[in-house]
Amino acid sequence: MTRAPANLMAVRSLLLAHLNVDKTRVRDVDLEPAEVGIVGDPAHRGGYHCGSDRVVSNDYSVVESSRDRNGLTLDAAALDVGQFRVTSGGRTHDLRSFSTWCVGQCTAGAADTRDLREIIYSPDGRVVRRWDRLGRRTSGDNSHLWHTHFSFFRDSIKAGRDQTPLFRRYLTSIGLLEDEMSEQAEREIHSVYTGMFFGGSSMGRSVDPDGSGSQKASNSLVAKLDYAMLRIDALTSQLTALAGRDFTDEPAIVQGVLASLTPEKIAAAIPPTMARQVADELARRLAA
Repeated sequence: MTRAPANLMAVRSLLLAHLNVDKTRVRDVDLEPAEVGIVGDPAHRGGYHCGSDRVVSNDYSVVESSRDRNGLTLDAAALDVGQFRVTSGGRTHDLRSFSTWCVGQCTAGAADTRDLREIIYSPDGRVVRRWDRLGRRTSGDNSHLWHTHFSFFRDSIKAGRDQTPLFRRYLTSIGLLEDEMSEQAEREIHSVYTGMFFGGSSMGRSVDPDGSGSQKASNSLVAKLDYAMLRIDALTSQLTALAGRDFTDEPAIVQGVLASLTPEKIAAAIPPTMARQVADELARRLAA
């Protein structure tokens, strides 16, 4: 039985979350759940809305690309999006502008469109057009005047590749979804702020930021810097006090030197000639 794959269900949920503005009632201006389809009805045979149990002989959704032949499973590989109208940033956005924007991204070769095989849409509600990556077709039937069809290469569905980025970019571009880079930046700033002022499990041992116990011990970076500065200031004061002191004790040095000089060492250190002169001088003094 043909099934709706998780990656297309994620796209469906994303669109409904932001384009079905009033979820408590059905409104023409909202994108309602019944307007976002993946699996074709039981009578549907052939095409990307069908899985391997419903494809037909020479099915274009299988035979025209190796990506489709190699990716064929029971999963459907298409998404239909119905009409909506939302106002954001002072502008009105609807199925027509949405479809045109998506086709523009495909034409420009945006990285998040590479898994799209085709988009069948109407830019004005009067004519149906088809963007086809393989260049096989340029139009579709009149049902696409009020809904837009997206076909995805089957191998991308089989691989479970995330297909939400293109649609997230659209919602971001019209102001219904915050820029993911901004969200990431905010998370990183919050992480730095938390580490700076509150610390965390990876910040190491706690310290008392003022060194006196009047504040609660913390392992935040600010507390540690305060603690380090207090210790540096104390060490600086101690070094300044020590720098003004005279640590030289001359008497002690002389006493230490003399204590190590025995008569034998003194005699051994005096040259013979000088020893004779010292002996003569001593004898003279004793005689006097």
